[in-house]
Amino acid sequence: MPRVVSVFLPDLPTERIRRADPSIPAEQPIAVIARSGSKRWVSAADAAARKAGVRVGMPAAKAQALFRGLMLEDANQAADAMALERITLWALTQYSPIVAVDAPDGIVMDTEGADHLQGGEEIMVTGIANRFRAKGLTARIAIADTWGAAHACARAIQRETVIVPPGETVRAVEQLPIHLLRLPEKIVIDLRTLGFKSIAELSATPRAPLTLRFGPEIGRRLDQMYGRLAEPIDPIRSAELIEVSRAFVEPIGAAETIDKYVGRLVVQLIAELQRKGLGVRRLDLIVEKVDGVRQAIRAGTAKPVRDVAWLTKLLRDRTEKIEPGFGIEKLSLVAIMTQPLEEEQRASSLIEEDTTDITPLIDVFGNRGQRVYRLAPVASDVPERSIQRIAAATLPTEESWVHHWPRPVRLLHKPDPIDAIALMPDRPPVSITWRGKRRKITRADGPERVFGEWWKRDSELEAVRDYFVVEDDRGQRFWVFRSGDGIDLETGSHRWFLHGIFA
Repeated sequence: MPRVVSVFLPDLPTERIRRADPSIPAEQPIAVIARSGSKRWVSAADAAARKAGVRVGMPAAKAQALFRGLMLEDANQAADAMALERITLWALTQYSPIVAVDAPDGIVMDTEGADHLQGGEEIMVTGIANRFRAKGLTARIAIADTWGAAHACARAIQRETVIVPPGETVRAVEQLPIHLLRLPEKIVIDLRTLGFKSIAELSATPRAPLTLRFGPEIGRRLDQMYGRLAEPIDPIRSAELIEVSRAFVEPIGAAETIDKYVGRLVVQLIAELQRKGLGVRRLDLIVEKVDGVRQAIRAGTAKPVRDVAWLTKLLRDRTEKIEPGFGIEKLSLVAIMTQPLEEEQRASSLIEEDTTDITPLIDVFGNRGQRVYRLAPVASDVPERSIQRIAAATLPTEESWVHHWPRPVRLLHKPDPIDAIALMPDRPPVSITWRGKRRKITRADGPERVFGEWWKRDSELEAVRDYFVVEDDRGQRFWVFRSGDGIDLETGSHRWFLHGIFA
C-alpha cells in the first residue's frame, strides 16, 4: 500500500532570509511584507515576531508600530520557490525516489519501497524532522495513505510529526477544517458561508448539489483524500540527473519481461555514466502503470560503481515487489547520486592478488534495510566520545586508538549505575551490585584516571573519572569507574558506574 509523507515548512520565507544572511541574530524578529499597489501587509512572520503579536495579514505599518525592533523584508516569491525546489531535490537524494514540490510551503514524497532503508516509518519521520531542524528549518511532518490526508495532517498538527496508521484516514481527517482540502479560496469562503466547517460535514453532504453549485473540484479532492481516486506524484527532476527510460506500446506485466527491460536500462545508464566519467551511488527504478499510479524501487551502493551485472542484480532482487496491476506502460531508471569514477587498470592474470572486496556484501545488507557502518577512532580520552560511526566503505582514517590500559570488547552506549563497596579515595571496589545481582570482586587493577574535556565543556573543568578493571568470583571481567577523585565533590558525584565488559 502506498504511503505518502508531507513536509510542511511554515516559516520558509523568514528562514530563507536567515540562511541567506547568517549575521542576523537568532533573537531578531523578522516579518516579510507583501505589496499590492499601495497596500502593504505581513505575509510571513517568524516565531519571535509572532510572540510579539505580529500576525499574518496585519498591515505593515501596524506591525512596525507594534514592535519597533521588528526587521521588515520584502516578499520574494521567486526566491522562496527556488529555495523550496532545492530542498525538494535534496530530499530526493535522501529519502525517496518519488518527491515533488507541494507549493507554496511544503514537499510531498511517496515512501513506498524506500522507508525500509530509513529503519521504518517512525524512525524515518523522526529523522526527517531532526535533519530539517539541524538545517535551521522548521518542519511539520505527517505520513498517511494519501497525499491529501498527509497534506492536511501536516498543516493541522501542533507537534513535529504525526503517523496516520494504514486504513485510519477517515478518523484522522474528519474533524479537520475544510480549507485543508486544497480547494480554491473562493470555494472555501462560499462553503463557510453555507455553514460548512469540517471535512466530515462536507463528506456527509450529498455530492450532486455540491457539484451543481461548485463543480467537480470538491468531490475530486474528497475522493483523493480518502483514496478513492489516485493522485500520482510527479517526481521532481533536474538537468544534472542522468535518466534513461523505455515506454511500451503494449503494457507489460510479466516478471521475466520486467527483469529483461530493467537489464537493458542498466546498460543504457552505464553507457551514459561512462561517457561522463561517473559512477552511481544511488539509483531509482520508476514504474509508471496504465492507471497513472507510480511505484518506485531504490538501490544504493557503498561506493561508486559502473558494473552492469551487479547493478542489475541489486534491482532484480527487489523487482518482485512490483505490482503491475493492469500493466506497466513506462520504466525509468534514474541515477540520483553519482560520483567521479576513474577506470581501473586490471592486474595481469599471472599475478595473484590476495584482496577481498566486501563492498558487494555491504550493498546487499544496505538494500535490505540494514544499517551497515564501521567504527572509527576519535581523538578523545572520554571513552564514549572516542568512537564514531562512518560509512562502511570509507577509506581507513589516520586516527588510531592509543591506550596503555586495556579496553573492553563491549562498551555500553551509556554508563550503567551500580552500587559498589569501596574504600575511598582510590581503592577498587570489593563488591558491586549490577542490575540487581551482587558480585564479589576477587581481582582488580587500577585506577586509570580520565579527565573531562574542559576545553570543550565548562561543566567538565574539574571533572575526573577513576576506572578499574575488576574480576568477580565467576571469572567475569568488567570496566567500572567512580565519578570524581574520591575526595572533592567538585570533581564528580562519587557514584559508581559500569561502562564495559571484557571477553
